[in-house]
Amino acid sequence: MAESNRRGEDAADDRLDDEAFDGAVDDDADEEPVSRGGTATRARRRADVEDDKAKAKRDTERVGFFGRIIRFIREVVAELRKVIWPTRKELLTYTAVVVAFVTVMLTIVAVLDFGFAKGVLWVFGNKS
Repeated sequence: MAESNRRGEDAADDRLDDEAFDGAVDDDADEEPVSRGGTATRARRRADVEDDKAKAKRDTERVGFFGRIIRFIREVVAELRKVIWPTRKELLTYTAVVVAFVTVMLTIVAVLDFGFAKGVLWVFGNKS
């Protein structure tokens, strides 16, 4: 009996919580969403984006083949100027780390290759 009363109380509590939650959601649904800028701002932004696209299209249409190549080279040089180049000391350190890592990996692969070769010859026999 006591358990059934508890279950009933819990169920009633759950229903109350759900009703309170549903009411909170309904209150928010009645309000208008807040817009930032209004339709005039959105229309202006769309016009700006369309103008930018049209301007970019006109620029690519006017420029010839060699002009596009030269623009590409200019953009590459501009990007390379943004790169943070390592100092000589850092470059030598990085190079030493790479060479050491490659040497270790080469040794591991060589030992495994030699071991597998000997294993295959042992399994299948060496007729020479």
